Amino acid sequence: MSKKKKYYVVWVGMTPGIYETWDECLRQTKGYPNAKYKSFKTLLEAQQAYSGAPNFASKASSKSSTPNINPAGYAKMGVIMDSFCVDAACSGNPGVMEYRGVWTQDQSELFRMGPYKHGTNNIGEFLGLVHALALFNKLGKHKMVIYTDSRTGMAWLRNKKVKTTLVKNAETRVIWTMIDKALFWIHNNTWDHTILKWDTKGWGEIPADFGRK
Repeated sequence: MSKKKKYYVVWVGMTPGIYETWDECLRQTKGYPNAKYKSFKTLLEAQQAYSGAPNFASKASSKSSTPNINPAGYAKMGVIMDSFCVDAACSGNPGVMEYRGVWTQDQSELFRMGPYKHGTNNIGEFLGLVHALALFNKLGKHKMVIYTDSRTGMAWLRNKKVKTTLVKNAETRVIWTMIDKALFWIHNNTWDHTILKWDTKGWGEIPADFGRK
């Protein structure tokens, strides 16, 4: 008896898209950091999933480490629910840094990068913003609202310039390579997404927070 045909949506991988075989999906996701993908029974379901906000169910997906807050509570406080949040965490300055992005509505994680040695929190916040912008552009999503709790990250993005005291040497090569790639991207691309400051005082910790405070 032949297997039923499936369709595979790759949201995060070498080339995001819809694939008709597992081998094609595997080629796009194997070895790719935090690859996000899922199989569907029909092409229509796959197309709808690919065009909408992903609800990841792959092995690479994970839940937010922040407490699950009732979306209705956020809405009452004025949070735009059809939005995305990024945040970073760093142990030390410089220290071990990582960043991630989650959907505001259900706090499901879209990407998580790191940990990287010799980073800073500001660098992670900036990289998280650029990662979100580049990913949404690649996925063909327009006019997304992206929240961050970092004024520094917003300023670096707005000015297209990173003001950090992190020295360039062999130890920081990986971090600086990421910074340079991010700067190259923002200097050579445009976007119609809106970056907003998360009101931590009024709303509590941003949904993408790592919960380590």
